Amino acid sequence: MKPEWKAFLLDAGAEMDNDRVSHFGNPERERSVAVTGDVICDLSHQGLISAHGEEAAAFLQGQFTCDVGEVNAERSRLGAWCTAKGRMVCTFRLFSRADALYLRLPREQVEAVLKRLSMYVLRAKLTLEDAGGAFIPIGLSGPHAETLLKDALGKDIPAEVDAGIRHEGITVIRTPGHHPRFELYGDLESMQRLWQALNVHCAPVGAAQWALMDILAGVPTLYPAAAEAFVPQMTNLQLLGGVSFKKGCYPGQEVVARMQYLGKLKRRMYLIHLPVETLPRPGDTLFDATQPSDQPAGIIVDAQHHPDGGVSALAVMQVASAEAGEPRLEGPDGAPARMEVLPYVLDPAAAS
Repeated sequence: MKPEWKAFLLDAGAEMDNDRVSHFGNPERERSVAVTGDVICDLSHQGLISAHGEEAAAFLQGQFTCDVGEVNAERSRLGAWCTAKGRMVCTFRLFSRADALYLRLPREQVEAVLKRLSMYVLRAKLTLEDAGGAFIPIGLSGPHAETLLKDALGKDIPAEVDAGIRHEGITVIRTPGHHPRFELYGDLESMQRLWQALNVHCAPVGAAQWALMDILAGVPTLYPAAAEAFVPQMTNLQLLGGVSFKKGCYPGQEVVARMQYLGKLKRRMYLIHLPVETLPRPGDTLFDATQPSDQPAGIIVDAQHHPDGGVSALAVMQVASAEAGEPRLEGPDGAPARMEVLPYVLDPAAAS
């Protein structure tokens, strides 16, 4: 995080933990307003990897599940990078700005992914870099977010998820959410002005509340603890436009395609509620005594406290357990998982 931006946030009342905004003084209230009202959030807890050079797009096209050719100044994509066995190393949002492509992913993933991805560059004409300091990133969400952003920028705002614009140095990307939701990237002065303009009508919230909005939107974020645990369809990534079945080869493509057209998906991602106070961690497991198996009934992808109490989580679960079982956190005496409704349809035909 740039020192000037950190000082700006501290002056605005931010409580920080290792360059991550925990809250702005009232985490309980922020949690509530995050799911009902208009909020702004510093996104510096997320990382960026840049790819630039004449062969950058072609190289990434041969590595990722999404169609990199569709990504431009007006379109971003969710995507994943897989092993040869089709297991996801990371999930990300890919967007374009000026002459570079950027992967937005958890900061905890940047070093390992950058090191591993760089091994495949060989003689390709591109450069991969940690671009965490390239921009000031903020998020905006809420029932009036589109109007507020249009008024602040003086420009029409993207109406479709994954659509984007660039205006006076600020990149705007619309992302999935119960309310209109946006990721914004720009230089220090532009983002300070934008924050101040939005702060008149929006409540600032901490990083956990942005993660909660991702969870409620059914958007998977893969952290190191769950890396290489899932094929993309297990996290519903194909339902979010993050997998192209028409592009060419990439690592794991045969496995992913076989699962789509020939396989039967036995595990997929669900939204669940857990009546607990302590947050489950990514990689924690669910147990179901009604489903005999040497595999866990489910694995937590991410979890955050919900304003109505307990925890909302995304979990990749055995379909049989989700539909007719009794899944519990960690063991037979653990907290029971209640199935919630995702904001998109889990179409069996789209995953088998």
